[in-house]
Amino acid sequence: MAEEVLYEVADRVATITINRPERRNAMSAGVMSGLRHAFHRAGEDDEVRAVVLTGAGDKAFCAGADLGGMSQGAGFVELHQGRGELARLFLDMWSLGKPTVARVRGYALAGGFGLALACDLVVASDDSQFGTPEVDVGLWPYMITVPLMRSMAPKKALELMLTGRRVSAAEAESIGFVNRVVPVAELDAAVAELASSLASKSPAVTRLGRDSFYAVWDMAAEQALRHLHSMLTITTLTEDSREGIAAFVEKRQPRWTGR
Repeated sequence: MAEEVLYEVADRVATITINRPERRNAMSAGVMSGLRHAFHRAGEDDEVRAVVLTGAGDKAFCAGADLGGMSQGAGFVELHQGRGELARLFLDMWSLGKPTVARVRGYALAGGFGLALACDLVVASDDSQFGTPEVDVGLWPYMITVPLMRSMAPKKALELMLTGRRVSAAEAESIGFVNRVVPVAELDAAVAELASSLASKSPAVTRLGRDSFYAVWDMAAEQALRHLHSMLTITTLTEDSREGIAAFVEKRQPRWTGR
């Protein structure tokens, strides 16, 4: 059986690929553990400064959980624990310390929809479709509620969860949970350009800033401002911050060290 999750690094960008095109890249237990391992690997590699998540083939980014495959031979407690693996993956992604980009082609449904929105940024081909069809099979998209509500207006997220309707790439961009929609032929170039831009920034400042973004998401305004005030001072103490200011004054490109 082919490896279910592929991992490669080029030009400071790690690409993680769900490799089950024959199953529309549905998430099996192997995919879930493979994704967590791959994100951990990217987080530990100092050479990696950005991560792209995608699905193999041209039919789907990820069509959700493999409902049949994930439940075979599992007892109640084991099955319950397995259902929490997607939540643990989301937390891994948000605490990664490096920017993540979802490269979406084709279907991003159910858990796959949530997986795309758990990335920092989403670039989609114009033939992509998004949706939460769980309600049509007697389920509810519980595990992806958080990334959906963090990516669009709550009532829009609720509408999609209640109706299970499909959303085109154009509507997704209009709603705001997709950052950019491009023709199929331009998808790889658009993702590569964005990932390269992200990888060119200071890894130290990116980590501190991105961590702060997620830290204050659910804070009250006063508490959030206190946290951000402290982080501003901490950031100015980094080598990269001093280098960036010096490079600006000297009208040259900065040389980031990640410290």
